[in-house]
This record gives sequence, C-alpha cells and structure tokens, in this order.
Amino acid sequence: MAVFVEAAIAPPPDARRQLASLPLAVVLLAPGQKISTANPAAEQFLGQSQRRLLGRSLSDVVALDDDRLMHRLYETDAPITARQIDATVFGQGPRRIDIATSPVADAPGWQIVTLADAAVVEPLGEAMPAGDNGLLRGPEILAHEIKNPLAGIRGAAQLLARKVEGQDLALTILIADEVDRIAKLIDQMQTLSRRTTEPVEPCNLHETIRRASSILSAAVGPKGEPPVRIEEEFDPSLPHVLGSAHGLVQVLINLLANARDATQGAKGRRIVVRTRFVSGLQLHATDKGKAVRLPIEVRVSDTGPGIDSSVRDHIFEPFVTNKKAGQGLGLALVRKLVRDMNGRITHDRDDAGGWTHFRLHLPVAPSETAAMRRLRELADATGANKA
Repeated sequence: MAVFVEAAIAPPPDARRQLASLPLAVVLLAPGQKISTANPAAEQFLGQSQRRLLGRSLSDVVALDDDRLMHRLYETDAPITARQIDATVFGQGPRRIDIATSPVADAPGWQIVTLADAAVVEPLGEAMPAGDNGLLRGPEILAHEIKNPLAGIRGAAQLLARKVEGQDLALTILIADEVDRIAKLIDQMQTLSRRTTEPVEPCNLHETIRRASSILSAAVGPKGEPPVRIEEEFDPSLPHVLGSAHGLVQVLINLLANARDATQGAKGRRIVVRTRFVSGLQLHATDKGKAVRLPIEVRVSDTGPGIDSSVRDHIFEPFVTNKKAGQGLGLALVRKLVRDMNGRITHDRDDAGGWTHFRLHLPVAPSETAAMRRLRELADATGANKA
C-alpha cells in the first residue's frame, strides 16, 4: 500500500525580507510623507543609508521639477505614475526618473513609492547625437536595466551576511563590494552622458584635497602594496573656489589613483599635490560666451613613467587608456566634471625631471574675491619684507 507523505513547506519570508529582495527602489511613507522604510535598492538609488533616511520627508530627499506633480504626491488616496520626470536627488544632482505612488490598503495616509532612473531610448532611424554624449548614449540605455538586478543581488548578499560567518561572510561581503564596483562604473557612464550639471558653490579646496587623499590612503594599492604617501605643497592663503565639493573629490580621487598606479613598484616613488595662485589665466566659457578667470591651480604630480605618446593627445577622451585593465573612463569623467565647474584640466610631461603633471584650474568663488585680494596683498608684502 502506497503511503504519501506531504512535503514540509517552509513558511514564506516576512514582508521586510520580501521588500529587501526587490531590485526596484521602494520607499514606504508614513502619514505626512515621512520615510518609514527604504529597501537596499532605494538606499543605492538615493545614495543614503536607511538609518539616515528614516523620519525624513520625501521632499527632503527628492525634488520634482514639476510643482504640480510634487503637490499631487501628497494626495494619498489615489495612485500616481509619472515617467521621464526631471528631478533632483539631493546629494547627487539632477536626474530624470520614473516615479509611482500607491496608497496602502486599509492604512489611511500610508503610501508606497517606487523610484527608477528613466530609460532614455533614441527613436529608430534617427542619427545619434554628436560628440561624447552620442558615443555614450548606448550604454546609458542599458544602465537602467542593469542597475535593477544589481540592487537585488546586493540585497540578497546583505541578507545572507546576517546568517553566515567566517569565510562565508567574507564571500558575501565580496559579492556586495563587486556589485558596488559595477554600479559605480555604470554611474560613471551615466554621468558622462548626462547633460545636466551639478550646482556650484564656494568650496574649501584644501579640505576636498585632503578628503580625497584620505580616501585613497585608506585603501591598499594594487597587488597589496601599502598606501603611497601623498605630499602636500599648499598655499594657505588661497580663497574658496567655485565648484562642486562632491565633483572635486571625485576628480582628485581619479587623479591621485592614476598617480598611485603610475608609480607602482617604482623606486623613489613620489606623489605631490600643489596649490597656488596663477594670475591672468582665463577661460572663454562656451555656455555664456564670457571670459571666466581661473586663477587657482591644483597640480597633481608623480614620478611615474608618464603617458604613452600614442594616446597622450587623447587621454581625456572616453575609452582611451594606457592601462592594461583600464576602461578609459576615469579621465573622461574628470574632464566633464571640471568643465561643469567652468574649469580646465591639462597635463604635461617633464622628461628631464621625470615628472608627470596634471593641472586643474578653477575659478574663485565670487564672495571670496575681496578676501583673495587682501590675502594676496598680505602674502606679497610678507615676501617683500623677507627679501
């Protein structure tokens, strides 16, 4: 006589784990549009941890350019779906997103909000835009579809990390780190093709340099090499520059990382960051047609072998690199970020001295112009007295 044994079925995961596993950015809003829960995909999309998001208003994190739509989000009794909406994610700058809201059943005032980067699709048969933006438009289309499953993989790795230990825990951390690395590469591609720019404001140049230096120094170099010492030659009298602090840190991390890689294994390796005032340097801005003075120079120098002559004239173009494992996006991103700040980036090689120099020229913050003049006069007077 056959005996049938019913297989044991594991209980379904709770709602929080289901939410964490979703590849789509999901935010749960309490009455008053206060963030109650944000899944890992939402943390990645908004660039903030759930701990920092909890209790904040949605409008403090995401601002939609369409004021009417922003007001409609407060109508919690009806679902709303909007695509290709211009928005600002605070801390990350302008983006074009898809957003959808839905009321929670039997919970008045509660809403579920989903967020995603809007996919940009060019009509078939039309020519691609000219220049760097056109070259990178194809990868931008794919970025939206790639980042969603990445967020799901990262969320699954985080859930596994809570249950394992030892070598298995190290593997889950490795998965999360590699997902972050791929997501960062995708972000670089999107940044290069994005036509909007981050807002500029007065920035303390030396603080941004030291922040970038500390981030790089905390990391172990290629092949397990100890972190290289970064020398500073700062002019303490320099005023604030007009730029994006986030963008400047990203620019400097790229330049310092390249210098570190270039000097890898070399004897007497040195990396020097120097700041100084350069009078008379101007840039004719292409967007407004007026000359912008660029009197502040940041020079990142290294004693590496320099850039191969075959790519030296194209080093700031996308996909051009002399690194065996490089993607050729770092310096292209640097150039875009610097241009967004109305700055200029150049490089040159001192073969006699054995140095490679990257020079970043930036404008002074308008409110600092008078202070710059007073400090410069004081520095000149002090130098004259010493002479």
